[in-house]
Order: sequence, then structure tokens, then C-alpha cells
Amino acid sequence: MITLALDTCLSACSAALVRDGEVLSRLVEPMSRGHQERLADLVAETLAEAGLSFGDLTRIAVTVGPGSFTGLRVGLAFAKGLGAALDLPVIGVGTLEAMGASLATASGLLVAVLEAKRGQVYFQAFEQGQMLTAPAGLDINAAGALLVDLSRTGTVTLIGSGTDHLCALVPRAEIVRSEFIDPVHVARLAAMRSPTPPRPLYLRAPDAKRPGGLTP
Repeated sequence: MITLALDTCLSACSAALVRDGEVLSRLVEPMSRGHQERLADLVAETLAEAGLSFGDLTRIAVTVGPGSFTGLRVGLAFAKGLGAALDLPVIGVGTLEAMGASLATASGLLVAVLEAKRGQVYFQAFEQGQMLTAPAGLDINAAGALLVDLSRTGTVTLIGSGTDHLCALVPRAEIVRSEFIDPVHVARLAAMRSPTPPRPLYLRAPDAKRPGGLTP
């Protein structure tokens, strides 16, 4: 099985090709905007680096959030369009879950924390590769209280762009300040799932306003 994995939810435009767990190629380009203009070419370059064509693909994996609303929609729309064109299944993977998977072998409590702005973070906790909490958008005080409650014993690792908000609450914690996701982990998570239509994971309302300043 050859999986093409995509991520445009965070501060990078990323693609990877993974065959039965083996990494064939991977491109990660940090960027805060411009994902829509770059993604198609990035995918073509990832395929060329692996010596593959679109016809070699078995499935497509894509991050579905939380993250940038615009970036999320770019990746999801591209993955769905490509899946429809190639008649391939498309599998959605959460950004917090993919970030947690990058440290799945960490002992003790692992918490993925992403900056959500407006005094909030996106938060999800794991232990021994298993989810302890569902992904959630929390204000910083609530996230801190939950972290303290979960981390009363044992080792703690925090990963993500929002760790600075919470690291002082657990001074013993190991901190991994990651701004983006390794798409290889997106591919590996998707490979273990039955194909279901991916849906965006929105954990708070968008910042966009209607004319006149009204919230959508």
C-alpha cells in the first residue's frame, strides 16, 4: 500500500509518500501562507523524488485540523479532489493526533498543545500511544488546570506551538516546540484506518467576520 500524506493545517506545506511503513519521499516547507499555490507542485515533486506516478497511489491521507482554517480547507479540498480523480480513498487525520504520534514512544503523559490565539490552545493528551482526551479548544487557564490534573505523577512531555503557555505549570516536563507536523506520521496513522470520508475538525469559531462585523 502506498499512501500520499498531506498537511497544510499548520506552519508548513508538507507531503510524504509511505509504502507499508517505509518512507519513500518527504518534503516539508515551512510557510505561514501560500499553501494553495504550492501544494500541487509539492506533491508532484514528492512523487518525482520517489520515482512514482499518481497511478501508483493506493490511498490519500490529509490532516483535518485543528489549525489554520484556510490551510485546513486547502489540504482537504486538494485531497478530496485528487481522490475523486484517481478513485482512491481519502482518510482524515487530526493534527494533534499526528503530532502526538511523532512521540508515541515517550514514557508517561504526552500532551500536544497548539497555539489557537484569542487566549486559547488546542489540547489533546496521550499515554503509551493511546488517547486520554479528545481534541479540544480550551482557554489557557482551563488547559492548564487539565494539564496539572493529568500530570500529578510520572513523566510529562509537551509538544507543539502552544507549549509556552503551559510549560511553567509542569517544571519537570520535557518540551518539544514543534511548529509543524511530519507527514510521515499522518500516512502511518491513515494506513491503520478504514476509509471514511474526511471531515474538517473545527474546535472554535473562525475569526472571519461578515460585512458590518457580524460573526458568521
